[in-house]
Amino acid sequence: MNPETAHTADTVQQTPAVMRKFVRVQSVRGDGLVSFDFAIGWPELSVELMLPGPAFEAFCATHRVERLDGPEDGR
Repeated sequence: MNPETAHTADTVQQTPAVMRKFVRVQSVRGDGLVSFDFAIGWPELSVELMLPGPAFEAFCATHRVERLDGPEDGR
């Protein structure tokens, strides 16, 4: 392994922005599926995911996310 590459990988792992994870709930469907955006490092760069309510809550706990949605979403 190239020492420069190793240093770069270590730097990325330790960068606080990359360690932050974000969730923004978009909707909760009638069948219980939660549609949400998930981002690592930068909240404006996200992917849309869907999970059943209990799996969504477990996902948030596992990844220690910062919630970007308001209290009006009911979760």
